[in-house]
Amino acid sequence: MSKISPIQAQALGLKAAAPKPTATKPAAKAGVVSKPAATKAVAKPVAAKPAAAKPANSVVKSAKKVVKKDNKDDDKKPKSDKVKMERDSFTMPKDEYAQIALLKARLTSMGQPAKKSELLRAGIKLLAAMSDNTLKTTLAKIPVIKTGRPNKKD
Repeated sequence: MSKISPIQAQALGLKAAAPKPTATKPAAKAGVVSKPAATKAVAKPVAAKPAAAKPANSVVKSAKKVVKKDNKDDDKKPKSDKVKMERDSFTMPKDEYAQIALLKARLTSMGQPAKKSELLRAGIKLLAAMSDNTLKTTLAKIPVIKTGRPNKKD
């Protein structure tokens, strides 16, 4: 557990631990010459900020969080594999693109709103479930279009 300040200990009704004495340098041995202090790099003193006193309940809450984290480590469940997503862009005729809006409105009126990507994924599932002959005849009904981005109109 982390150390608490004397103010926090007082708020919790605990005895504050006495501050540890700082270590002193051992006396220099006789006959040993030390470097002069002027050659050592002098560190600028950093002003210590006084710790803000926290209410007692926050200390207790933080202790509970530590306990909860420890329990989670013991009860680790294997992570489920995330489905990797793929972004893509494509071109389609405006009348077929308008069908997406009509299908979305139709599903919303039936109480089952859907997104554009959900409609496209449902169509892929239906195509994948078709027999080879049915798939071939269905795709024969789809006109081939020029792929790529349309030219900019000036």
